[in-house]
Amino acid sequence: MALRSFNAVAFVCVCFVAFFNVVSCRPATFLEDFRVTWADNHIRQLDGGRGIQLVLDQNSGCGFASKRQYLFGKVSMKIKLVPGDSAGTVTAFYMNSDTDTIRDELDFEFLGNRTGQPYTVQTNIYAHGKGDREQRVNLWFDPSADFHTYSISWSHTRIIFAVDEIPIRVYKNNEARGIPYPKQQPMGVYSTLWEADDWATRGGLEKIDWKKAPFYAYYKDFDIEGCPVPGPANCPSNPNNWWEGPAYRSLTPTQARNYRWVRMNHMIYDYCTDKSRYPITPPECIAGI
Repeated sequence: MALRSFNAVAFVCVCFVAFFNVVSCRPATFLEDFRVTWADNHIRQLDGGRGIQLVLDQNSGCGFASKRQYLFGKVSMKIKLVPGDSAGTVTAFYMNSDTDTIRDELDFEFLGNRTGQPYTVQTNIYAHGKGDREQRVNLWFDPSADFHTYSISWSHTRIIFAVDEIPIRVYKNNEARGIPYPKQQPMGVYSTLWEADDWATRGGLEKIDWKKAPFYAYYKDFDIEGCPVPGPANCPSNPNNWWEGPAYRSLTPTQARNYRWVRMNHMIYDYCTDKSRYPITPPECIAGI
């Protein structure tokens, strides 16, 4: 059921999926399914709207969001990150419930670097308003040299963050042990490019060099497969949705091997092992995330 893109052609596909049948799937331009949330003069459409460029300069960053919210499914984007000296910049791709106090959120944050240093991707999970679950991984390739696929899979049983289909983080539903899990609130899909040199690169030691501005990030192949809200009321609870199936409740042997490889060789921070922040290990870490 996974959608496939055609080489250099970028698609925005929104699929409403039930009983393993695609009800609607169509190629579209960026503005058909997404909206600019701030600084529309810093987002440029490319290739007839099938791709976009985000711009960060001293005047502003920018951002966009899906026009609809979704409850469970999979979202992915192909992104080419800011090249060269990108220290102090953050390119974010995330899902958010857009609620003030009891927020659910699933974050990819790509932290810029000084030239020649590895790009770091930070993931975070908010459930029922509680976040502070950061993990950081140094990417094993140059994400500014070409497009790579970043995806968030979200089901009743687990959340998976993946890079080119390689899992870099798995968060399981441990509600049975009293641990919050996001499953009640629909979330929209968001992305931003902004300046955060007070924390983004080496904890804020590396500041943004505005002489290198403007900074650019590129996007294409937006892919959303999930239950739209508002939409069919029975879709989120439908056990026949492909992302709820037995094949997606556990990692395949190849995925599990790749996941171990990432964690052993490329993980540089895990809140679960940060005793200065958490003298008592967070319960979800003990339960197995």
